[in-house]
Amino acid sequence: MKNIWRPFTQEKTTPPSIKIVKGEGAYLIAENGDRYLDMVSSWWTNLHGHANPEIAEAIGVQAKTLEQAIFTRFTHDPAEKLVEDLKRVVPPSLSRYFFSDNGSTSVEVALKMAYQYFKNIGVKNRDIFLSLDGGYHGDTFGAMSVAGANSIYHFAFRDLFFKTITVDVPEYCEGVESIDEKEDEIVRKLDKTLDEVGDRICAFIAEPLLQGSVGMRVYRPQFLERIVNKVRERGILVIFDEVMTGFYRTGKMFAMDRTKVTPDVICISKTLTGGFLPLALTVVTEQIYDAFLSDDKSKTFYHGHSYAGNPIACAAARKSLEILLRKETLDRIAAISNYHKNRKIKNVVKRRNLGVITAFDAESEKKANSIVERARREGIFLRPLGKTIYILPPYCVGDEDLERTYAAIEKATNL
Repeated sequence: MKNIWRPFTQEKTTPPSIKIVKGEGAYLIAENGDRYLDMVSSWWTNLHGHANPEIAEAIGVQAKTLEQAIFTRFTHDPAEKLVEDLKRVVPPSLSRYFFSDNGSTSVEVALKMAYQYFKNIGVKNRDIFLSLDGGYHGDTFGAMSVAGANSIYHFAFRDLFFKTITVDVPEYCEGVESIDEKEDEIVRKLDKTLDEVGDRICAFIAEPLLQGSVGMRVYRPQFLERIVNKVRERGILVIFDEVMTGFYRTGKMFAMDRTKVTPDVICISKTLTGGFLPLALTVVTEQIYDAFLSDDKSKTFYHGHSYAGNPIACAAARKSLEILLRKETLDRIAAISNYHKNRKIKNVVKRRNLGVITAFDAESEKKANSIVERARREGIFLRPLGKTIYILPPYCVGDEDLERTYAAIEKATNL
């Protein structure tokens, strides 16, 4: 369809889209009947396979009952029950749930809450955000700003960003050397920054343990813990962007569960509904929530989305979470993780594994594109991140399909 302008796509040089007419488990089926093994979970959203019948049924039942209600004066069972479900897996210190509709907006909400929090409690000049270099938090202006001025995705808009400071990230992968020394040097630089402007920093935001869009960059839990402890000494709020890392992508319910620290705010979306519908949540502490309670209307959090708390999306999320927590799903997640750990790949560098995700670097971006194209011809859909190739499958994927993917990659790397 020539009238469609595709996201993250240079339309002049990219081939036409493949028209998909059906999804079935780990596969996408094209108009001409070709089947594509979806090894990127359709932009990391799909958890349980395409057209999962249980989630589809939950959506249908809810659609016949209540499709939408303004989420100000009204509430409803799907949203309330979803919060109750999530309270079983979210740390209890995070107790207030703010609904929105996608990952970018969940981050935007977090940034605005953090900034206004200090204003509401009478603390002035907290006007800088601290983030990790190479981060990706979405495409709204706040989310772009905290990615930093050097972001490969947002450079065209850098003149419009608010002030941020970035912290280097010590990548942890096969063959890495002197990781302790690298972490120590970064922390020393952070100490200097905090001495200079720590009282002006509002919040620190990070994709915990795994930075997705920069190339599936993994870093150690102890490094994140050191950063969090440092900023907390200065009264700086901590935001974890779990949009990509949540719901067992890293082998735990949330990536933060691999650490000894809990943030003040988490952002969740992407896989929240199992890949069926847009939905997001920003979850904060009672301390942050209380700062917005006032007879003074200027302390209100004036932010909202038309489809916030959509009942159909909430019904999908509840069913997806139910499926996720079943023993057979958790066993399959563990099996995928172990497969990545045990399956070697020849002729690649910087291999890294975390949960159901594995990634490596090809020798060049051109080579990565070649590997992806050759895999596509064999019915396997991958999408490179620069020169990085990664596998991030839905949890229904079988060992045979994993091996087929590895074999296709290995074959392409030898050409």
